[in-house]
Amino acid sequence: MGRRPLRVASVGGGPAGLYAALLLAKANPDHDITVHERYPPDVTFGWGVVFSDATLGRFREADLRSYTQITDSFVRWSAIDIFYRGERLRSDGHAFAAIARKQLLRILQQRCADLGVTLEFSSEVALDDVAGADLVLGVDGIRSAVRDAHGGWFQPRLDERRAKYIWYGTDLVLDSFTFLFRDSPHGLFQVHAYPFDGTRSTFIVETTEETWRRAGLDTADEAESIAYCEALFADHLRGARLLSNQSRWVNFVTVRNARWVHDNVVLLGDAAHTAHFSIGSGTKLAMEDAIALAQAVDEHPDLPTALAQYEKERRPVVERFQDAAQDSLEYFENIPRYTHLEPLQFAFYLLTRSGRITYDSLRLRDAEFVAGVDRWFARGPAAGEGPGPLLVAPPPALTAIRLRAVELVNRVVVAPVLAAPAADGEPGEDVAAELSSWAASGAGLVLTPPLAVTPEGRATPADPGLYRPEHAAAWSRVVKAARDAGPALVGARLGHAGPRGATRPRREGVDLPLRAGGWPLLAASARPYAPGAAVPAAATPADLDAVIAAFARAAEAADDAGFDLLVVDAADGYLLSSFVSPLTNRRDDGYGGPLEHRLRFPLEVVTAVRAAWGEDRPLAVRLTASDLADGGTTVPDAVAAARAFAAAGCDLVEVRAGHTTPRARPAYGPGHLVGYADQIRNEARVGVLVGGGLITLGDVNTVLAAGRADLAVLDPRRR
Repeated sequence: MGRRPLRVASVGGGPAGLYAALLLAKANPDHDITVHERYPPDVTFGWGVVFSDATLGRFREADLRSYTQITDSFVRWSAIDIFYRGERLRSDGHAFAAIARKQLLRILQQRCADLGVTLEFSSEVALDDVAGADLVLGVDGIRSAVRDAHGGWFQPRLDERRAKYIWYGTDLVLDSFTFLFRDSPHGLFQVHAYPFDGTRSTFIVETTEETWRRAGLDTADEAESIAYCEALFADHLRGARLLSNQSRWVNFVTVRNARWVHDNVVLLGDAAHTAHFSIGSGTKLAMEDAIALAQAVDEHPDLPTALAQYEKERRPVVERFQDAAQDSLEYFENIPRYTHLEPLQFAFYLLTRSGRITYDSLRLRDAEFVAGVDRWFARGPAAGEGPGPLLVAPPPALTAIRLRAVELVNRVVVAPVLAAPAADGEPGEDVAAELSSWAASGAGLVLTPPLAVTPEGRATPADPGLYRPEHAAAWSRVVKAARDAGPALVGARLGHAGPRGATRPRREGVDLPLRAGGWPLLAASARPYAPGAAVPAAATPADLDAVIAAFARAAEAADDAGFDLLVVDAADGYLLSSFVSPLTNRRDDGYGGPLEHRLRFPLEVVTAVRAAWGEDRPLAVRLTASDLADGGTTVPDAVAAARAFAAAGCDLVEVRAGHTTPRARPAYGPGHLVGYADQIRNEARVGVLVGGGLITLGDVNTVLAAGRADLAVLDPRRR
């Protein structure tokens, strides 16, 4: 559509500023565009830039001439090599293309000049200097002066990360995207390396700050840092040199902004957002910003409308990339967490770390690599297990797993919400029919909803229980019907609603007293559960002993009913959860205060359940990994709790998040359950059951093959 000629000032002459300038000039030659760059034209930081096929398609549509010049300069390859524990693990079928950063800038600079864009290098400008411009592009990097001049509006958030890294080049010519993991006397170092022209490669060295300091790199000069890294990776460099381009040790900074547009000022590239270098998307995102901005300006005569359209289009795309980059960043920050994994599983986790590659997509790229993962997973990590090599193996989700004396035919779990109510805790024929249908679904394990261990332990009067002798007989019929329907085993969740039992019981339409008629409410403390709700009574030692005995009796009843697995519910705000979380446990006796005291009562319950349940069948605990970003249960708390429950006889931790109180929100949201499970499994070294957003077998295969969980719940509501 076009619009009146604009006077445009780009504060910054990196790829985002140059590409935006040339696209705006191409769309309307009457625009008066000036690019101000603080450095000379041949000065830049870093070495190579990587692009994906999808990005290149956008470049071709935006400007064919620069696209042709860029792609003519490309180095292309398809392999990823992972060097770990003395092994090289290669995955092929990945399309990469890279170019020297200086060459990319030269191409964009020349194209701008050809289109009449004014380029002013060694030009340090302030916003006052470009006040007469109709449109100001803030493309001056992570520490953007343009952004900071309107910081109250843009509301930038700069998250400086923990790891230290240094961006080298090398005259070693690589033929793959290469990850190196090297132990040193000072700690673990890792390298991200890839080719970018016919003679050189990028070579990024990363480590923890603690290792960096122990190695003396905090006081090393440029030459000393190079010498240390060359010696550490000498066998991979094979005599090649590391090359410095004003290289120094820094911390990565994740940049986010509440807004990208203020009047006629718009942010692009690193001034607006950053994505960790491990997914190679910084320059890609910056140049795609430029494409979106130029299109919006060309399509909307009204500049405010154009800028609003630019932000509306780009923000969701960028935020998805930032989420993936955050997962990748946290993986590399926490590499020591995963060094116990066997090489093939370690490599699979690395390839799928950000969620952009999954089990299914990797199988399309490199079927043999995934087949090797399947064979390894089916065989088990123990070397030499079995009579000979496997030729055919099921995917991880369909691989059997043994828990004590019980074997599940596969690792898929369903935990349906039953529609049929129970009568005084007793399940009827409708419950048997529902669970039987799920047992016939092909899953390896079906879990019941929470079964109350006492009448007052129900969250509602319609909830099922396991507290009367006839309940065991009724559940025995349910379990038998489920076993007749399919190969799935059946697990029972045992719980006590505690402060969640705030529903007033009714009999023939008449409300019963909350603390009479056999419906006392228990909690870790007398603090209200929710505004306006009944105040649950603080549990006394006698109450606690009674609850422990009730759990033990329920475990014996579960044995009589024929259940295969038990889960003790210490999550979602139930009674045991209210003891674990500092949000709800305000006791000042031996059951409150530090974590080890808050765990005391739940551990007493688990110990009693294990004794009643016996040693030959699996026992799990449902545990909240995070219930509030500030002041509640933290993931390190959950790791410590998982270790304690494992020591008390639990074989699995079912990971949950939030729900401790109506206000409770996990640190990263309930969709991050797999991340919580990952940390608990790989730090506490306990078996983990996890759900949350796993809606296909491919999702389950990805999580299991990477060693992020051992069993996975498919969401039946999203099938």
